[in-house]
Amino acid sequence: MEETIQIAVIDREDQKHDIIIPLDIDLNLMEVCKAEGLPVEGTCGGMALCSTCHCYIQSNHILRQASDAEEDMLDQAFDVLENSRLGCQIKISSELNGLVVKLAPESL
Repeated sequence: MEETIQIAVIDREDQKHDIIIPLDIDLNLMEVCKAEGLPVEGTCGGMALCSTCHCYIQSNHILRQASDAEEDMLDQAFDVLENSRLGCQIKISSELNGLVVKLAPESL
């Protein structure tokens, strides 16, 4: 039996999506959201060069510190809050079980 985790993603219409993710795949949060058909573009392909996967961490999970590249991109993004992160920089791991994130509003 493969090991899985469950996360919840709240979309821009406040609909909650519970997602079960196998841990034997090498994905980040942006890729998981895209695979689930959620409106996350990931224009830069996960290189922290855009903010189209901007999200807010809603649960009390402690994530690894944002890289300088992620911080630089968030400095340029809209609607940034203290709990803002880029989904492409959140690597799926067992520590994320129960994670709750909300997609940030789309920037125009």
